[in-house]
Amino acid sequence: MPIAEAQAFFNRNQDVTAIEVFTTNPDRIDLFRKTVAEAAGRPIFLVDWRQRNATFFGALEVERNVMFLILSLIVLVAAMNIVSGLIMLVKDKGSDIAILRTMGASQGAVMRTFMITGASIGVAGTLAGFVAGLLVCANIEQIRQFMSWLTRTDLFPPKLYFLSKLPADIDLVETAAVVIMALTLSFLATLYPSWRAARLDPVETLRQGG
Repeated sequence: MPIAEAQAFFNRNQDVTAIEVFTTNPDRIDLFRKTVAEAAGRPIFLVDWRQRNATFFGALEVERNVMFLILSLIVLVAAMNIVSGLIMLVKDKGSDIAILRTMGASQGAVMRTFMITGASIGVAGTLAGFVAGLLVCANIEQIRQFMSWLTRTDLFPPKLYFLSKLPADIDLVETAAVVIMALTLSFLATLYPSWRAARLDPVETLRQGG
């Protein structure tokens, strides 16, 4: 109804109890809060969409932290796989390492060889995962539609999740943190097997091989 009739109906004297402001850019709500507060010219009670949905966003934040923990465990398991793989490689190549040592290769050279081998595995896996993650984020809605068609179910129904489509936002800081963490763990995973390879006694190894 017209505002004048509404004021008369609710016995308001040329005033209103609340003003609702809409924006097409909700991510800049902090700037808009300041602008509205300054435009009011007096203390006002201002509630934005984040405060109205604080419980929902709190649940999302918990889910986000749990997902980061799960991702960290997955990266840690992958690093342990690199450790076990390099240890088996050192065991299988014991005779070759001993021959290299008798030919003049230093412990540092042997250690660098296995560190480069393990680090290359970690770098290749991290880059492959990074590219795959970007492709999934760029096509997340198409993947959701395909999985819905494949399973004959409505994944993330709009009536329940209030989303017309499944969004995906790539956070550069978090992405860089995950990539750096994966590369760091991959490098650290090579230290012990490389040190073990460098510490092999060539005489004892060749005697056991013979």
